[in-house]
Amino acid sequence: MKPRKPESSMQNDNHISVKNLEFSFPLQEPVLKGVNLDVSPGEKVGIIGPNGSGKTTLFLLLAGMLAPDSGYLSVLDSPVKTGSFNSDLGFVFQNPDDQLFCPTVRDDLGFGLLNLGYSKEETDSMIDAYLTRMGMSDLAGRPPHNLSGGEKRMISIAGVIIMNPTVVLLDEPESSLDSRARRQLIEFLRNSSETLLIASHDLEFLLETCDRTALLDSGKICADGSSRKIMGDEPLMNSHGFEKPHSLVPHVEPHHRI
Repeated sequence: MKPRKPESSMQNDNHISVKNLEFSFPLQEPVLKGVNLDVSPGEKVGIIGPNGSGKTTLFLLLAGMLAPDSGYLSVLDSPVKTGSFNSDLGFVFQNPDDQLFCPTVRDDLGFGLLNLGYSKEETDSMIDAYLTRMGMSDLAGRPPHNLSGGEKRMISIAGVIIMNPTVVLLDEPESSLDSRARRQLIEFLRNSSETLLIASHDLEFLLETCDRTALLDSGKICADGSSRKIMGDEPLMNSHGFEKPHSLVPHVEPHHRI
């Protein structure tokens, strides 16, 4: 069985700390320009911003897949080391095909668990429990490439959460989901105990899953606070290419006329 996480890695002032982060790709304009962000244990924080604002790049840096030009990043009070694996951090990629590579769904869900030291019996039990919880037990023996986009998305999320990370980065987790799977994911994330950082263009999804939202644009955090306050600020949202979420618009008149 996977060893219990040491207490020192579970009790920190911040589960994520980003200080003065700078990053640019070779021969390109800077993507991130002095980003600062702290996320406390158990927080669920949404990251919004237009395409190209640096949301995915920030996640790749936190996961150690890219090296910053300057600045400081830490996860669970440990500096992020480029190229190293941190079992306490899970990353759900924007494209589930980047994560699903085993012959069957069961193999994919078990890959990480077996590599973390769980026995075959423990792994099978955990997989069955997760698939039952998600209402997807019938997918266990199917090849991932034969799944629908929404099914791939849910299995890719399960493959990360099942490894019991403390911090999870989710990049557009609601994409390709139908309304039922989307509602299921919202409830799953709302009831989860992990510290979550969720990048999404679906503002209504973030309103339901994240109490706090940070707005990233032009390489900087332009606003950070209550999700309802940030997204309810119409001038702020308009200035960064967003519309105020429909649920925050007073329904004084019918929105649709018959």
